[in-house]
Amino acid sequence: MHLPHPPKTFALSTLALSLLLAHGAASAQSNEAALIKRLDDLAAELNKVKAELASIKEGQTQDRQAAASAASAATASAAAAAAPMAATASAGRGAGAATQITSYGEINYTRPRRDSAATSTDIARFVLGFQHRFDERTKVVAEVEIEHAVASSTDSGEVAIEQVYVEHKLNDTYGLRAGLFLMPIGLVNQNHEPTAFYGVLRPVIDTSIIPTTLREVGFQLFGEHDNGVSWSAGVSTGPDLTKWDPADAEAAGSPLRAVHQEGQFAKSKNLTLFGAVDWRGIPGLRIGGGLLTGKMAHGAPGFAAPNARYTLWDLHAKWTPGQWDLSAVYARGSITGAGELNATFAGAPYLVPKAFDGAFVQAAYKFALAGGYSIAPFARYERINTGRQFDGVVPGLNVAAYETEGIATIGANFNLTPAVVLKADIQRYKVVKDSDRFNIGLGYSF
Repeated sequence: MHLPHPPKTFALSTLALSLLLAHGAASAQSNEAALIKRLDDLAAELNKVKAELASIKEGQTQDRQAAASAASAATASAAAAAAPMAATASAGRGAGAATQITSYGEINYTRPRRDSAATSTDIARFVLGFQHRFDERTKVVAEVEIEHAVASSTDSGEVAIEQVYVEHKLNDTYGLRAGLFLMPIGLVNQNHEPTAFYGVLRPVIDTSIIPTTLREVGFQLFGEHDNGVSWSAGVSTGPDLTKWDPADAEAAGSPLRAVHQEGQFAKSKNLTLFGAVDWRGIPGLRIGGGLLTGKMAHGAPGFAAPNARYTLWDLHAKWTPGQWDLSAVYARGSITGAGELNATFAGAPYLVPKAFDGAFVQAAYKFALAGGYSIAPFARYERINTGRQFDGVVPGLNVAAYETEGIATIGANFNLTPAVVLKADIQRYKVVKDSDRFNIGLGYSF
């Protein structure tokens, strides 16, 4: 049987397919060869980069070694040159050594209600201090105070050392202080910065009964316990009754301020014993009290009151539930054995009081404002008597007792930051109404 020849179109198609397959195979071989060549080129480039990086790293290592050698040589040279100085300074630069600068200040404006001509502005005080910690357990604290802007023989200003003492912690609970320090009594005496109390002026009890800042030179032991109890006790210098001036109105305004010594050639034959305790076992609550007592004639020859003794004590409480700040203080002082001295002051206006006391209650509420500001309106009422009783009064020549003064203060503290405060208040007096006044103040503390 004879088969017919395939059509031409079929033959052409077969030929084209064969050519395409041959070309595809050739192209695949060509692409594979190109890919292999490209990979070889990339590997060569990578090896070149690695070599360059290794060279750079080696050069940097050599540079660091050279710099370290130079620095070591310089350090050794400087240490050798400074060895005498370092031997002296190293005692104050042990592990944990650090120095901190501190300061606080007050600028006050006062306008008496009944005598506008007596309106005044005063840079009441500027205090600059430092604390240097020699190590984790020992530090020194010092403050220098300038009162009323200018101090000279013809001005009312004063420059004084407010504190200078060394503190050493024996362990986590007990410690020692020695030097000129603030006495532990009341709420304000140890915390008297303008950011720490309400109102432009310190509470009257803290100027008349407790002569803040009451400070003495002495030695004290203190303790801070985990149960919330803190305490201090010690011995210090005390007042000098031989300084009493029966014609000086300061004696009537603040009996102990009139005879304090402040560490300036302080007579020290008679010393003061003191102690204080506080309990903070509940968050926001502080309850405590303090006591100071000692003789105050210092063996002065021929002095009319050789056995005169002073005693000053207080009870205080402070509670800060939420935004509230509530506080109360009662303080009482006495000077016994001064009757014979008063008898020599017959007809003089200001005798040595046998008893003087004062108290205040205070409430404030803090409002937080936008921008980090805060404002705390407050109200305080005080009762003060700096001459409640006297011994040695000559009938008809001396006042038997002073009238108790009442002072109401209403105002607000506006804090720009916790460390900067603007204050304004109005004060009204029950007895001496000429003391009524309006106050504005600016204070800071850091």
